[in-house]
Parts: sequence; C-alpha cells; structure tokens
Amino acid sequence: MNILGWIILITAIAGIGGTGVGGYIGAVLRNDSTKVVSLLLAFAGGVMMAVVCFDLIPEAFRPEGAEENMPIWIVIGGILLGFIVVYLLNLWIDNSTSREMEHVNEAHPRAHDDLDELIHADHYNKHKLEHEHGHTMGLGQVHDQEQHRELFVAGVVMAAAIALHNIPEGMVIGASYAGDMFTASSIVGNSGFIIAIVIGLHNIPEGMAVSVPLISGGSKAWRAVLVTASTGIPTVIGAIFGYCLGLISPVWLCISLAFASGAMLYVVFGELFPESFLMWKSKAPGGMALIGCLVGLVLVYC
Repeated sequence: MNILGWIILITAIAGIGGTGVGGYIGAVLRNDSTKVVSLLLAFAGGVMMAVVCFDLIPEAFRPEGAEENMPIWIVIGGILLGFIVVYLLNLWIDNSTSREMEHVNEAHPRAHDDLDELIHADHYNKHKLEHEHGHTMGLGQVHDQEQHRELFVAGVVMAAAIALHNIPEGMVIGASYAGDMFTASSIVGNSGFIIAIVIGLHNIPEGMAVSVPLISGGSKAWRAVLVTASTGIPTVIGAIFGYCLGLISPVWLCISLAFASGAMLYVVFGELFPESFLMWKSKAPGGMALIGCLVGLVLVYC
C-alpha cells in the first residue's frame, strides 16, 4: 500500500471508527461515567497540545524542503485562520442544535458540564417526561410525534454539522504526514498517527451526541450508528486535501501545518479542556492533562 493509502486508512479508522464507536455507545449503553469521559478528554487534550506545540508549529517554521525559516506572519496567520474556522464551525453546531431542540430550562448551564449535556441526553429526558405528562393529560399521539420529530431533526442537524466540522480535523492529519519524511514501515511513528489517535478519541463523544437524539427520535439503532459513522467520512477527505496541499511547496506546507495547529488549539482549549473541567470539577482533569502532555512529549521526541 502506498503512503496516501495508509493515510486514508488511518484517517478512516480515526474519523469513521471514532464516531462509529461513539454512536454505538450512545445506541447501546446511553449512560457512561462522567468522570471517565472527563479524564479521557483531558488526556487527549494534553497529548494534542504537546504535539501541536513541540511538533506542528516548529515544523511550520521550517518545513521540509525550505532553505530558511518561514516568515513568522505566515505561521501566525495560518494558526489564527485554523482557530477561527473551527471556532465558527462549532458556533454553528451549538446554534443549530439550540434552535432545533429547546434547552432544558433557563437555569441549566449551556456549557457541557456533564455527560448528559455533552450528548444531549438531558434533552431526551426532558422530552420523555413531557411525553409522559402529555399522555396523562390525554394529548396522546400528536404530542408524541411532535417531540420525536424535534429529537430526530436535532440528530440530523448535529450529524451534518459534525461532518463539516471533521474536514479541518482531517486536514490536520494529512498536513502532519506531509510535514514529515517517512516510509510505510514507519507510518505508525509519525506525528500524524499520534494526532489520528487523539482525534479518534475526541470523536467518541461527538458520535454519542449524534446517535442519542436520532434514536430518541425514533430511528433504529443500527441506522443511527451507520449515520453517525458516516459523519467521519469528511475526515478522510480533509486528510487527502491537507496532505496534497502540503506537498505543493514549502510555503503551502507551512500554511497547512499552521492551519492544522490553530484548528487543534481550538479543539484543545475551546472543547476538550473546558468540557473536561466542567464535567469533573476537581484537580484530577488537570493532572490527567499534564500526563497527556508528557505522553505527547515522549511520542514526539522518542
């Protein structure tokens, strides 16, 4: 198998496999330990921060084939662009979901302060209670169909938004592989492989966020898992684009690596760390983030 084939395979496992596993967990179990997910997110964030700071950004300054360091404004501009693009995509996800599914109540924080909030299971419980109350009052089938429709539409909107959100994440993997000289025999030791693993872990809660409202809205479990897994396909497309873009010239490799760095920095500081610390308000997530950062440092330099 050639290098691009390996990149496609690894990205598919991280993107399609990660969201698919999350969809399966959401379909079969629906419940998980908030503390375990908190530590998982903190660890993934620590690893990703180390890879970005000690590998991607330094490589962006002096990419393969460049005779001298790239201008700092190109690197900073690429980082800001990647950060802003992923921020806007996440803002669209939050706003789209809020429009389709009424929040639990005004007093409930909109931040992902627990696992139910992260995967929107609290919305499911709210609609279930309203459905049961509606039946006791004789509202019956119409009320039931309306709430199932709201939940299903929310799942569809979430699936579409996460699919679009996965494109820049795939570009991170592709750009990372383009930034390193490697052979098929060393592909698992590449920084792109490390990032693929972390993105795969990050995709598990996202897969749960898609499957829970789909199943609650009446979709069959196998169909919800299939739809959820398919949201990872754009990750592969993004990886191919990021890899090919990085091969054009050292300048484009610098831009793609900087963009990838900014995209992942938002994922770390805008998603993984806040969600982790909100779900378990203790020192443990901070310690796990440090462990993840040290593990990432070892993976980069060993």
